[in-house]
Amino acid sequence: MVAPASLTLLRNAELFAPERLGRRDILVGGGRILAIESKLPELPSALCDVIDLGGARLLPGFLDAHVHLTGGGGESGPSSRVPPVTMSALALAGVTTAIGVLGTDGTTRNVASLVAATLGLREEGLSAWCWTGSYEVPPITLTGSVRGDLAFVDPVIGVGELAISDHRSSQPTFDELVRLAADCHVGGLMSGKAGVLHLHLGDGARGLELVRRALDTTELPARVFYPTHVNRKTRLFEEALDLARRGCTVDVTAFPVDDGEDAYSAPDAIARYLASDAPRNLLTVSSDGGGCLPTFDASGRLVAMDVGRPSAIAETLEILLSRGHALGDVLPVFTRNVAHVLRLSRKGRVEVGADADLVVLDDAHRIREVVSCGRFVVRAGAPVALGSFERTSERVPSKANS
Repeated sequence: MVAPASLTLLRNAELFAPERLGRRDILVGGGRILAIESKLPELPSALCDVIDLGGARLLPGFLDAHVHLTGGGGESGPSSRVPPVTMSALALAGVTTAIGVLGTDGTTRNVASLVAATLGLREEGLSAWCWTGSYEVPPITLTGSVRGDLAFVDPVIGVGELAISDHRSSQPTFDELVRLAADCHVGGLMSGKAGVLHLHLGDGARGLELVRRALDTTELPARVFYPTHVNRKTRLFEEALDLARRGCTVDVTAFPVDDGEDAYSAPDAIARYLASDAPRNLLTVSSDGGGCLPTFDASGRLVAMDVGRPSAIAETLEILLSRGHALGDVLPVFTRNVAHVLRLSRKGRVEVGADADLVVLDDAHRIREVVSCGRFVVRAGAPVALGSFERTSERVPSKANS
């Protein structure tokens, strides 16, 4: 058996890092980017696999800050619990870094299982972190406190998704919200992690009122508040623009939007944001992969349910590019901006010393290749690495084993 080469040389890439850098060669080894030059020298074939990308666009791997790694849902009984997200579903979407989240159900699911799923995804070959807590207040944690989880639980980077302006939330008071935000902030300082409060926004009329009040009346920095689903209502999106102008990073969700619905699709929201005067580095997009996308009636009963898909991330980028948006303009929303708010310094960019998380697009703006931590996980649009239980197949037991 021939040992695999320890280095990979990617030649003739049209590099977006995420800014456009033109034609480059990239040398990858040990899970990191070792060199980027217009022309790198030849290396012995026994040491280096050489792949000519033929001018294809090479990007940083995408970061998805909102993935239900253990599955979401459960809002219509136990049978409505959504299955966990698979490793290959993330990889096929170009997602090389996933941040796990619980959501509505912090009772039959918990932080311990989320941390375990996060560590499992790392073992399978993707980068992963997670939020502690769920929709509810007080937050469920692993160590007994938010600060303890941040300080002692490696994958935990903040609290989320805490629900506000939603009939499924714990209806947190202002004091409860700012105390949680303070624990996130100080816990982040203690641990050197992001220390942000990832807020689920529902359809409620109060919108982002509690966050505005926190910025007006407390000393907490704006970067601590990281609201998501801000494109679910057009008025909420306008509120989010104002928060971004005050220094909060805001997140749009790549969920389906029907014609005539009072919401913005992720491509529309991104285009509107970038056309505004809000800071371009304070917008991100996430998939809500594995999460329940419910429709409720006026009395709060679930009447319809869809499921979030990691592929929505790649589809959002494809739509933006097909509409004529410049790749260098929109790409930070999927990469560098997310890495910045999450304080993941080796993610979201293609530069020497960064993690070798890379995506190659084809001419139709679709995912062609994906490299995670220096290893190919997608080739020619198909997965070449699978999660542990994706490799198993169902077998009918024989009579001898039954």
